[in-house]
Amino acid sequence: MNSTITAIATPHGVGSISIVRVSGERAYSIAKKMTRQESEIAPRYANLFNIYDDENRIIDKGIVIYFKAPHSFTGEDIVEFQTHGGVIISQLILKTILKYGGRVAEAGEFSKRAFLNGKIDLTEAEAISGIIEAKSEEATYQLSKQLNGELKIFVDEVRSSLVNILAYSEVTIDYAEEDLPEDITESIDDKLEKIAEELNRLLGSSRRRSRLFEGFKIAIVGRPNVGKSSLLNAILNYERAIVSDIEGTTRDRVEEYINIGTHLVKIVDTAGIRETDNMVEQIGIERSVSAIEEADIIIALFDGSEQLKEDDKKFIELIQRYIDQKEILTVMNKSDIGEVYERVEEFEPIRISSKQGNIQPLLDSLEEILTSINTSSDGGTVLSSVRQINEVENSIKAIQLSKESLADGELEIFSFHINEAIERISAISRPYHYDEMLDEMFGNFCLGK
Repeated sequence: MNSTITAIATPHGVGSISIVRVSGERAYSIAKKMTRQESEIAPRYANLFNIYDDENRIIDKGIVIYFKAPHSFTGEDIVEFQTHGGVIISQLILKTILKYGGRVAEAGEFSKRAFLNGKIDLTEAEAISGIIEAKSEEATYQLSKQLNGELKIFVDEVRSSLVNILAYSEVTIDYAEEDLPEDITESIDDKLEKIAEELNRLLGSSRRRSRLFEGFKIAIVGRPNVGKSSLLNAILNYERAIVSDIEGTTRDRVEEYINIGTHLVKIVDTAGIRETDNMVEQIGIERSVSAIEEADIIIALFDGSEQLKEDDKKFIELIQRYIDQKEILTVMNKSDIGEVYERVEEFEPIRISSKQGNIQPLLDSLEEILTSINTSSDGGTVLSSVRQINEVENSIKAIQLSKESLADGELEIFSFHINEAIERISAISRPYHYDEMLDEMFGNFCLGK
């Protein structure tokens, strides 16, 4: 933490602006050397300076902003050099900073220092990372709320309630002679039940919307030669997959990312599903079934110009297993040739022509489903990572175990489980310290008077 770190903060390449950031105890002195300023550099002002290398040659004229500790992102002195965009300029500035005693920052080290210096907690750190990788507008809005402290506030409230309960338990164990509220067991049990309900509600909402942060997956599946690859090409609007009249042309999954409305999704073209003795094709079919398992939305594609074949009927039997688990869109392709298909009673088919690019009805249905999934929540706090979900699950388990111990009158074991619940929920934002319980215990009960 004593070293001074630096990194180019803008993407690699040519652009209108390039930012090089420095953080640490030498940041200010490095800025003074590189700008040749004898007077003090005022904090939080955009200063237009010439920027020099270590041999007194001008690299560029740019904006230099000094953020004085502790009023900065990392809590340390930070200097930002904002120059004309260009690979060489930013590299020369970085090279000069290294010569003046800085070192190249490790991945995420600026945010790590912000966390260690108490400028952000873990929820805010994860939100920063998540916003950069956000797969949709709704994910960005949710992560912005987390960055603004919404999840942190929720965790702190739950944590405070559990610490209060632990304090009651410890008082009962260690200071039984003190005057304590009546019906304390029943009161604690009621509080724990409410906390468990809140956590379960948060957990359920977060699981339903997990794809909001991970990205949704759409699988195009069907028997061979119904136009799966043609549909993928039509959606992407370029020739991504090989199209042929020969059955079994697609032997492996073809995956691409695409925006549908405001949603970034991964769309997967799969091998045709049918019975075959070809070992390579069998492997492709197995991967198609795996794609169905992984997908959030299944596009079940049929050739609308033909009667249903035996392979179609077996395919229908396959996707029927997922009716209650996934969103399934039945699509009749080749509407430009004609419609001579048997009605698939289980679904309302969407008619398209991949060849003619007439796929808008399908895209509209996909956008409607994705929007519905994204808004199928109460709009409240949402957990944004697997780590956060695991910690809430562990906290709920500990609370349930504590309730069992409380019912049996085993307060020492009860306290153990409550302490575990506090540690688990606290791990989402910031570590728990036993001193917090002592403060609550002695502050609220005025013990030892």
